[in-house]
Amino acid sequence: MAATEHAITVVDEVMERPSLPPNQGLQAMKDILFGSVAGMAGKLIEYPFDTVKVRLQSQSEHLPLRYSGPLDCFRQSFQVDGVKGLYRGISAPMVGAAVETSCLFFSYRIFQGLIRTTVYPDLEQLPFTALVMAGAASGSVTSLALTPIELVKCKIQVPSQSAGYKAPGPLAVISTVFRQGGFFAFWHGQMGTLIRETGGSAAWFGGYEGISSLFRKYNTSQSQTDSLPVHQQMIAGATAGISYNCLFFPADTIKSRMQTEDISRLPVNSQRQTFWNVGRALWQQHGLKGMYRGCGITCVRSAPSSAFIFTVYEGLKQHFG
Repeated sequence: MAATEHAITVVDEVMERPSLPPNQGLQAMKDILFGSVAGMAGKLIEYPFDTVKVRLQSQSEHLPLRYSGPLDCFRQSFQVDGVKGLYRGISAPMVGAAVETSCLFFSYRIFQGLIRTTVYPDLEQLPFTALVMAGAASGSVTSLALTPIELVKCKIQVPSQSAGYKAPGPLAVISTVFRQGGFFAFWHGQMGTLIRETGGSAAWFGGYEGISSLFRKYNTSQSQTDSLPVHQQMIAGATAGISYNCLFFPADTIKSRMQTEDISRLPVNSQRQTFWNVGRALWQQHGLKGMYRGCGITCVRSAPSSAFIFTVYEGLKQHFG
């Protein structure tokens, strides 16, 4: 009898334990949906600036340069193709923006959960260094999905100087890349994307979380879990966008040069250049200035774009999350 009563007590204790954690599958779907919408909205704002950035980065290694700077590149591009030329190839980047941003936010939350359960099980709020680590991990995962999309985008954005040349569409570029290099050719430039996304995402999330934390510290009427006012979210997002690009921009420059390389002009049986070879050649010919060519225009477009991405994402999460 005593044993039976003991068993019932144990069962009651089990039944009275906290309920199961929230539906992780539903939360994952929300991260993907909200991140996709925010990423595509941001891409519409930044794409003309991104086109100029890629064209500046992919100029020939030999002087004279085709464009003297961002404004000259804008002017020449607009004279040749108008606004349509600045938005050339946006279909692939729109898909890429949805994939990149949704993957970043989704994997960022996943890595935060892993760090919390394995390293800081007793803390309600993760320390700043843990958030930066989660951001770096999410960027490294995202780079694998992003490299093929960026390769197609870069090849469409950089026009050929051949007479009578007609800009190819995404399907034509995909077909050409596969025919010339096979399946793994779509990951040409992966090292550059990996470095940029790993370090850049650590700076992106770190910049946003750091500025948001400062705002919450001085918003005495709000708790640490309350949403920030929209203008503060935008300032934090703009800071994140600039942080993302400044430190690891050289890796993006090298990647763009690799991905806009015209394979058809290479000698027969020659090896394609590696990340380190392209970086060494660029440094020897143009130095640090060449590594950061196009950085200014990139920061100009990334500040409002990232501000918009974080604000849209936080708004969707607050109303529908």
